[in-house]
Amino acid sequence: MRLAGRMGVLMTAVLALAVAGAAPAPAQAPTHSALAAPPSGSAAPRLTALGCALSDLPGGTVTAVPDGRSLKLADGREVLLAGIEVAPVEFSSEPAAGSTAAVATPGNTTPPPTTAAGAQPSPGAEAREKLAALVRDREVVLRQGAPQPDRWNRLVAWGFVDGDRPLQRELLAQGLARVAARVDDTPCMPALRTAEREARKANLGLWSDPVYAALSAEQPAEILKRRGRFAVIVGRVDSVRESGGTIYVNFGRRWSEAFAGTIPKRIERTLQAAGLDPRRLAGRRVELRGIVEQRGGPRIEILRAEQLAIEGH
Repeated sequence: MRLAGRMGVLMTAVLALAVAGAAPAPAQAPTHSALAAPPSGSAAPRLTALGCALSDLPGGTVTAVPDGRSLKLADGREVLLAGIEVAPVEFSSEPAAGSTAAVATPGNTTPPPTTAAGAQPSPGAEAREKLAALVRDREVVLRQGAPQPDRWNRLVAWGFVDGDRPLQRELLAQGLARVAARVDDTPCMPALRTAEREARKANLGLWSDPVYAALSAEQPAEILKRRGRFAVIVGRVDSVRESGGTIYVNFGRRWSEAFAGTIPKRIERTLQAAGLDPRRLAGRRVELRGIVEQRGGPRIEILRAEQLAIEGH
């Protein structure tokens, strides 16, 4: 009996040691559905009325419209509409007396701007009023392709109402906005360009205002008046030259006075990949958009393919 008891104790000890030294069971591998699940608040991209695929983001109700491309939502988010430029609200080619910087929107009881008899409203105020009318009493759907940074932490997105009605296209079609120099979701560009082109042909909105209308590259003095501001310049390229790390797209022979587009050499391949070879632009009629600078004559620096277009393409 004593021997049997000792044998039992020994067997128990051996089993305990075996369990302690056993390798842990492998963790269960994540399922395919867990790996493929989209982040919270986003969805798989789908084709939109802009002709580009975008992912849905949480939408919301608009409580204020600070300007023609900005929205404040009831949940506290601030949204910047992607891909467009609008006139600032406080700026007008003919300042309107008695104007105010707020537009009545859901949750905002400030009265709309008033103007003196015969005075023209600010182009920026017109864009804001139109945007406010588009979103009033509607749920705004927000969509995004590539996440876009913003120095003020606003959500840069595409806005839609009535299901799939793009806010950006509405503003462009009425000449109240211009296609921006940066459009990260480039598949959306053709729809934006088409809407802008039709408004320009019809001389609508900004395109009838000498402060915002497209300028001829042959008018460097007029271009310089827009120094520090966004502008659209159209003209025939006289020559293309390279100096140091910069390619100069010249629109006149007096380089120190004429308008020119400047392209950092590192950007050349990006433009070529988009079908825009800078070295083949001589003699072509092109359109440039961006911020006007002065370096001798007026300049626009080309950093993205969206800033350059060849007429007829």
